Amino acid sequence: MNRCDDNPGPMSTDAPLSERALRFDREQARSLRALAYRMLGSRAEAEDIVQEAWLRWAEVDEATVRHEGAYLSRLVTNLCLDKLGSAAARREHYVGVWLPEPLLDDEAQGAWAPNPEAQAEFAQDVSIAFMLALQRLSPLERAAFVLHEVFELDFDDVARRLQRSPAACRQLASRARLHVKTDYARREVEDEERERLFNAFSDAVRNFDVDALARLLSEDAVMLSDGGGKVSAVPRALRGAALVARAFIGFARMPGSRAWRLRPARINGLPGCLVVDGDTGALVQTVALAPAVDAPGRIGAVYIQRNPDKLRGVVQALARGA
Repeated sequence: MNRCDDNPGPMSTDAPLSERALRFDREQARSLRALAYRMLGSRAEAEDIVQEAWLRWAEVDEATVRHEGAYLSRLVTNLCLDKLGSAAARREHYVGVWLPEPLLDDEAQGAWAPNPEAQAEFAQDVSIAFMLALQRLSPLERAAFVLHEVFELDFDDVARRLQRSPAACRQLASRARLHVKTDYARREVEDEERERLFNAFSDAVRNFDVDALARLLSEDAVMLSDGGGKVSAVPRALRGAALVARAFIGFARMPGSRAWRLRPARINGLPGCLVVDGDTGALVQTVALAPAVDAPGRIGAVYIQRNPDKLRGVVQALARGA
C-alpha cells in the first residue's frame, strides 16, 4: 500500500512561489493524483482537483502549517468529497454502463504512482474491478477506506481529514471493507499470463473465432462497455462466455470495425489493448481483460472504454510517448 505520511514535522518557513511550485510537483502531486483518482475514478477530475489544491496551497502561509503532506491530503480529500456530491447527481443521468477512465500502466512511472516502489501496488489499487467496487461506496465510506486501507493512515489521522471521530471512521472503513470484499477479489497477474491472455484474445478476434474466444472466457464472464451516450456501446452488462464471445466478435465483424488494429497495452494493471483505426490512426477504444479469479487461465471480465471524453487522457499520454 502507499504510505501517506502524516507525522508531525517542523514548522515551515515561507518560500518563493516558484520554489513552492517545484516542491509541490516533486513531492506531493503524484500522491495527491493517486488519491483523487481512486476517489473519483476520473483522471481529468483528479488533475483538476490537484490543480485546485495547488492554487489554494499557494495562498497559504507555510509558517501556519505543521505538516505540508497532511494538510494537502486533507485538502484533496475534502475537494473530492465536494466533487462526489455533484458527481452522484450526474451519475444518475449517465447513459449506459459507467466505467472509470482508463490509465495506462506506463503512466505509473510518471505522474500517477506516488513513487517508483509503489508502481506494482498502484496498478493493483486502480484495477477496474477495484475502482468499480469503490464507486459503489458512499463518499465518506470511500474516503475512509482509501485513506486507511490504501494509504495506510491510522484512524486518528483519517478522523482529522474527514472531521469525524476515530470510532466513526473505523465504522465507515469496516463497512466499506465488507462491500469491497464482496465485489472485488484481488489477484496478482504475472507478465507471462498477461501476454498469454492478450495473445489468445487477439488471435480469436483477428480470426473472428467465436468458439475460441468463448473457450478463453470463464463461464460467468462479464463484458461492460462505456460509451457515455457519446458513441455506440452495449447499454448493459453482458454475462456468460457464449454471449460475450458472440457479441464481441459480432462487433469486430462489422464493416466499420474491420480496419481496427489491436495494440497491446496494460490498462489499470490489467492485460489489454488499445483499439486503433488502421486508416486514421485514431484511438477507438481501450479493452482491459481481467483474469478470472475462480477459473485460472481464463478471462473473467472484459472492460471496454469507448467514451471519447474518457479516452482523451490516453490520447494525450500516447502523444507524450507514454
